[in-house]
Amino acid sequence: MLEYQKIQNLDDFFTDLNRRREQGVYCYRISGYLPEIKAFIRKYYNTARQNGVILEGGISNPTNQNLAYYQEQMGSDFQMRVGFISGSLQKWLPRMNAQQCTAVSSSIYDTLDGLRKAGKPESVLKNVYIKFMCWLYYKFERILSQLGSAQLPKILYEGRISSHELLLISVLAHAGCDVIMLEYQGDAEYLKQDPGSIYSELLTLPGMQAFPEGFSLKQIRQDIQQEVSQRRLYGTPPEIMNCTNAWLNEHDSVFESIRKNPAQRGTDSKLFYNCYCRMFGVEEKQTYPSALYHIYSQLKQENRPVIVLDQEFPMPSPQEVNAIHRNNTTRTQDMIADLSTNLNYSANLQLQRLMQKSFMDVMLEEAAKPDMNQGKLSSLGISVLCWLKKYQAELFHAWKMPELGCILYLGGCKNEKEALFLKFMARLPVDILILLPDPRQKCCLEDSLLYEQHFQDSLPITQYPKDISEIRLGTTAYHAERELDSLMYQDSGLYRNQQYGRANAVTLRTTYEEIALYWKEDVSMRPNFSTEGGIVTVPVIFAKISGVRDGDEKRYWEAAKELMAESPYVILRAPFMDANTQNPIRPYVSDFLINQRVQRDRIKNHVNYAYGFLRPEIQEHMLDKLQLLLDQKIIRGTYENGTEYTILATVLNLNLDLVREIQKFDFTKKNPKLIYIIADEKMISIEDTIIIAFLNLIGFDILFLVPTGYQCVEKFFQKNMMEEHQIGEYRYDMRVPDIRKFSGKPYKPNPFGNLFKKRR
Repeated sequence: MLEYQKIQNLDDFFTDLNRRREQGVYCYRISGYLPEIKAFIRKYYNTARQNGVILEGGISNPTNQNLAYYQEQMGSDFQMRVGFISGSLQKWLPRMNAQQCTAVSSSIYDTLDGLRKAGKPESVLKNVYIKFMCWLYYKFERILSQLGSAQLPKILYEGRISSHELLLISVLAHAGCDVIMLEYQGDAEYLKQDPGSIYSELLTLPGMQAFPEGFSLKQIRQDIQQEVSQRRLYGTPPEIMNCTNAWLNEHDSVFESIRKNPAQRGTDSKLFYNCYCRMFGVEEKQTYPSALYHIYSQLKQENRPVIVLDQEFPMPSPQEVNAIHRNNTTRTQDMIADLSTNLNYSANLQLQRLMQKSFMDVMLEEAAKPDMNQGKLSSLGISVLCWLKKYQAELFHAWKMPELGCILYLGGCKNEKEALFLKFMARLPVDILILLPDPRQKCCLEDSLLYEQHFQDSLPITQYPKDISEIRLGTTAYHAERELDSLMYQDSGLYRNQQYGRANAVTLRTTYEEIALYWKEDVSMRPNFSTEGGIVTVPVIFAKISGVRDGDEKRYWEAAKELMAESPYVILRAPFMDANTQNPIRPYVSDFLINQRVQRDRIKNHVNYAYGFLRPEIQEHMLDKLQLLLDQKIIRGTYENGTEYTILATVLNLNLDLVREIQKFDFTKKNPKLIYIIADEKMISIEDTIIIAFLNLIGFDILFLVPTGYQCVEKFFQKNMMEEHQIGEYRYDMRVPDIRKFSGKPYKPNPFGNLFKKRR
């Protein structure tokens, strides 16, 4: 029999018996956790699978069938003698040789003798003996014939051990087996069976903690099976691999690193030393554009392949997607393996294997995300393969170690597809530099390999400069002025001229008297004005004033003149525009609306498009509000009887003076205004209604002066759009004086108060 010995380190378990410092066995229990303990248990598990026994959940008691078979073969005799036990073992377990029978029988005898000395009767000894014989036959038969060899059999026990189990484990250990017992709940239960730790040693290492929740041999087995399955998926591994960013000097800028010759980055011939970096902000505003140009220029001079992308990746076309081979699969791993067959690079087998490994790596990592499903994962993988096919020839033409292509991406990843593609490419012989010159920009790429540099300064640059003529350099004074602008006009209540390019109008519900107060004010001084998310909320006046205060026509027109001092655009009679108005764009508007969406490119590229001279942001603002006018169905008949085409034709054929008012509209200052006077029985046309509704959405203040009180405005509106104020008695057949000469000019004679003055 062999005696218990103590280990000096965990690797002692895997040392052959004849090479151990002391000839003996190791029998230990483990009740604490460390990462190295997990690695040891896994290694011990693999060894026990090949030469040993793994007991998950303990040893189950012999069944009635087990006991009946034993009685049939061996009878019911029991003698407390080594010779009897040895002879029984030779008959019961015939594959054991004489030396092995002697070792096991002696160990069993010593164990039973200990029970006898403890006062156990012979009937108990017999029951324990029969249980041992059944367990040896049904659980340990395959290792008993290996006892005495240099490579000791391993027993791995998991569970709360019983007294009889512990005795048998001790029998096998002394007969020539190494033993590990795992105690996930601590050592207290074991010590109830063996208070003096006679039958095993407790492993103690510095820093041990409780086993993590869910740790088990089953988990280890599943991990091993998954790795085996993955190795089967991967096929032959590549002989080359990436050394990403590990070679970088932290004192160097990213720009210096990416310009460094790949052959001078490292010496291992099996590694390519690539750069995978993201830079937020700019280090020096004055030199940033020229630095970008010089990076591109140097890479081209060195004949390094370069792909430059601005703001976003071009989405794969339907033809490119259809060219990706795939089959219907149910398992995620099978789907990934199937997609990987699209990775072909016959010019270099090592590069092809590297592509396949990298694709598997990133796809399996993506598949492990909680919100991932197979359909979404397949779509991501197809996009990655489409982009690789698009850029593969340029990046890897005639590639050989240690050459590196380069991807320069200005703008940052906008979606998971872009992020996964760059993550994949970073594991290939490619340098990747992601540039976000505005440090507030977002990039959704997350990767443990990615290296970042952060700078506070920002520079508005949306296109990578590939030609020296594209560079626009700012002086120190210029950038200082821009910084001062940011300080003065960021959340300060002060606004730079034309600071914002987008706006939404909201109609103010005011009292009658408040119209005069707000009519002259900048929109920034009005209630509910805001600038959030780069969009201005413009409070506007949209009202109809019916009647004449006190019937005083003279004061009525004087008040109108004062209103006109703030409004350069006045309409004196209805209708202003109708179906007979010349409209060169009308025959083509049916092509400008598809599935209720305004086709902006078609409109802008049409020969009769009249607004091409406007600022681009104003053109977009107008098309935004045209779409909104259609979406909200403000005009009666929209998407019912073809009215939508009348809306398109009318909005795209505005009076030039109105267009000029829109062009000069600064969303944070005084907004354009329109006064429409109707003093007779005429009604505004549907075209007028469209123009009024559109200008309201644009941000105009609009006021109807209707002394008659007639419903001459509301006919074509789908709903009530404006506030109506009844200010006095209705007056008919009023002569409208030629007051347009007062529009946009100060009016001095009357201190504007007669129209909007409270009645006493």
